[in-house]
Amino acid sequence: MSSETLERAARQMRAQDVDAVLVGPGADLRYLTGYHALPLTRLTLLVARADGEHVLVVPRLELPRAQAAGIPDSVRLVATEETEDPYAVVAGALHGLVAGRLAAGDRLWALFLLNLQQAVPNASWFPASVVTRELRMRKAPAEIDALRRAGQAIDRVQARVPALLRPGRTEVEVGRDIADAIVAEGHQEVNFVIVGSGPNGASPHHETSARVLQPGDGVVVDIGGTLDGYCSDCTRDYVVGAAPPGYAEAHTALEVAQAAACAAVRPGVTAETVDAAARDVLADAGYGEHFIHRTGHGIGLEEHEDPYIVAGNREVLEEGMAFSVEPGVYLPGRFGMRIEDIVVVTADGGERLNLGERAAVVV
Repeated sequence: MSSETLERAARQMRAQDVDAVLVGPGADLRYLTGYHALPLTRLTLLVARADGEHVLVVPRLELPRAQAAGIPDSVRLVATEETEDPYAVVAGALHGLVAGRLAAGDRLWALFLLNLQQAVPNASWFPASVVTRELRMRKAPAEIDALRRAGQAIDRVQARVPALLRPGRTEVEVGRDIADAIVAEGHQEVNFVIVGSGPNGASPHHETSARVLQPGDGVVVDIGGTLDGYCSDCTRDYVVGAAPPGYAEAHTALEVAQAAACAAVRPGVTAETVDAAARDVLADAGYGEHFIHRTGHGIGLEEHEDPYIVAGNREVLEEGMAFSVEPGVYLPGRFGMRIEDIVVVTADGGERLNLGERAAVVV
């Protein structure tokens, strides 16, 4: 990341009347500095100040990793010794702001936050997302390119899935092969693998189990990884042999619903409008009560981030926002199904980053 990112953050702090943002290891730290810090019991903390006097506090043993991360020149690195109080060091980095308005990282461990509040007792505290969400939610062209590469890679993995689905194999065995394929197709990390066969597909966050695939199973495959720092996330549906009763009709409705939601994406509409586009189709087809989650979530450095595509979210979509569109139908005890693409808001519509077959693939 460049100093420009921190300058944008400082402008946002001033606009929100925040004196400093304090973030630990995680996506906000990577976004602001490029440093992928390890989540240790020793404190690592960026103090990003509205006045530009930024400090990154790291344990001494992590200093070489931090120095190698290409941290912007506008950030002063401070290493703490094993016997040193890192919270006192942070308090020192907040000189002049001891009674200020401080924004703590949304993912900062409670232990760290409580110690920081003791070290800076007169400050007012807010979540860092009052600053960072506005920056991270609108992706720059380079970020969209990274998401596009990740999307193409996970499409290649989904293209491998039919060869892995055979009666007699367990979900765990299929999941292991998919995880290997995620890495083979270019991801540095496997974030998750969901293989929900038969009735397991009706549990949206089922992962894998010892259940053996059987003829007549519908299979939900929802997978994602991290490639060059950005996440992929794609769901496709498969049928082992002949589809179970009612499956084809439900999947046809799901395809129409997912396409309607993707077509609704454009600048100026609200997030809940996209949700309604999918939900209305499924309700009209008789599956409304079986669509049990939001239509989508933002994606970028994290699998789930703003904006969320859900009823009640009146946030207006803007160019550069990226999120999943993933309606589903879940019939307990029978089967489930979900179609998921990542979509980026363009100047006049939306671009799907996943391009693979959306109809259920019979294997």
